[in-house]
Amino acid sequence: MLVKPTCFTESMGLLPHSLLQRVALSNISVVETSKKLFYIHTYACKTSLLNISRVNAMALSPSSEIRMQLGLCLLPILFIALASTAADLQNPDFESPPSNLPENSTAPFELLTANNTIPGWTFDGTVQYVTAGPTIALPGNGHAIQLGQDGKINQTFIANTNTMNYILTFTLALGDQNCSAIADILVSAPDSRGVFSLKQHYGKETWESYGHYLGGWRDGEHINLVIQSQTTEPNPNSTCWPIVDTLLLKGVATLDKGNGNLLPNGGFESGPDFLSNSTEGILLDPVSSPIQSAIQQWSVLGTVKYIDSKNYFVPEGNAAIEFISGISTGIQTASTLTEGSAYNLDFTLGDANDSCVGTFILGAQAGSTVQNFTLQSKGTGSAKNFSMTFKADSSVTPISFLSYSSSQTKDGVFCGPVVDNVILQASYGLKPEIPSKVTFCWLVFLVAILQLTM
Repeated sequence: MLVKPTCFTESMGLLPHSLLQRVALSNISVVETSKKLFYIHTYACKTSLLNISRVNAMALSPSSEIRMQLGLCLLPILFIALASTAADLQNPDFESPPSNLPENSTAPFELLTANNTIPGWTFDGTVQYVTAGPTIALPGNGHAIQLGQDGKINQTFIANTNTMNYILTFTLALGDQNCSAIADILVSAPDSRGVFSLKQHYGKETWESYGHYLGGWRDGEHINLVIQSQTTEPNPNSTCWPIVDTLLLKGVATLDKGNGNLLPNGGFESGPDFLSNSTEGILLDPVSSPIQSAIQQWSVLGTVKYIDSKNYFVPEGNAAIEFISGISTGIQTASTLTEGSAYNLDFTLGDANDSCVGTFILGAQAGSTVQNFTLQSKGTGSAKNFSMTFKADSSVTPISFLSYSSSQTKDGVFCGPVVDNVILQASYGLKPEIPSKVTFCWLVFLVAILQLTM
C-alpha cells in the first residue's frame, strides 16, 4: 500500500495526493495575475518528498515516482497559477490625484472640499492632499492624504471567494514635527478596530509602516474600510495630524499545521505585505488574539517588526520577527498537545544585519517550562539554532518567546533579537534528514533486489 503524500506550505495548507498527480501529469500555464503573490515556503515540500520517497521506494515504479517528484517540485508553480489575490484597493497610494485641484500648484498641502473627489475613496471632515517635498518624506516620495480634525476616508471592496482572512499594510507620516500632541489613526472594518500612532518612533525614516488584521468574510461580501483621525486634544492647531499613504491589502487562507511541525506559521511566512519601495520592515503593535493578528496564529506582546529577506538577514524563508521595543517584547501562540507527553521546541535566534550590536537574551516558554537563550550579536547578520524539551502540562499548551534585553543602533534605531523557523514536534519524532548519495544508491539497490524476487 502506498503512503499518500501531503505537501505543506504556509499559504496553501495540505494538498491531496490526487491533486499532486494532476500536477505531475498535466501541462501548467502560469500567468502572473499580480505582483503581490503569496510567499512560498518550500522546505516542508522538500522534506515531504524525501519522506515519501523512503516509504514508497519499494512500491512505486520509477516512472510513477518521477511523476510524483515532479508534482511536488511543481507545487509552487501550481500555487502561483491557481492562487487568487485579494481584492485590490483602488488608488491605494493616492497617486491618482483628486479632481479639481488648482493647476500648476506646488503647495505640499491642498485642502479638499465638496468640489473635490479622490479616485476610489470618499472622505469627510478636514482632509488634505499631500505632496512629498523637502519637509515631508513619504515612501517613494509621492503623494498621500492627511486626515485633520474629524478627517475620514473610506473605501468599499468585495471579499474574494478564495481568501479567508485579510491583512492590511499602511504607512503613517507626520506633516509637522513641531506640535504638542499627535493625533491617532483609527482603522476599522466590520470585524476589527485598531488604533495606531507615531508617538513612539522605531525606524530610520520619519514615516512608519504598520500591519493590521482586518477580518475574514465570505465571497461577495461588501467590506467598508474606514480610516479616520482621532484625538483628545481640545486645540486642533497644536495637533500634528497624521498622513496616510501606501495601503496594501493581502488575502491569506486559513493555516494548518505543517509537515512535521505542530505549529502553524512557524516560519512567519504568512503576514502583511511588504512595501516594494521601502527598506523598512512592518511594525506590529500588541495584539492579544492570535486569530486577529497580522502574523497569523501568533499574538504580539509589545511592538515587533516584521522583516523581509530582501532588506534584512532572515534565517530561513522570506520573513522573520525582530523584537524591537525592549524587555518583555515577544510573540505567543498555543498548541493542542497530549498532556504528559514530551515535545521538542526548536527555533532560530539571530540578528537582522541592521547594526544591532549587543547581547540578546531571549526567554522561551512552553507550558510551565522556561529557558533562557543568549546570542552575542555583531549586527552583521548571524543566526544560531536552539532547542528545548518540555512535557505538556495540559491539552492546550502556550508557546511564547520574550526578549529580556533592549537594544539600539548607533543611529538611535530600536532593534533586537530575530526569531524564525519555530518547530514543535513530539520528542520521539525523527527529524527529516537529507540522505547522502550512498544512502540513495542503497535504496535503489534494495528496490532492484525486491523487484527481482517478486
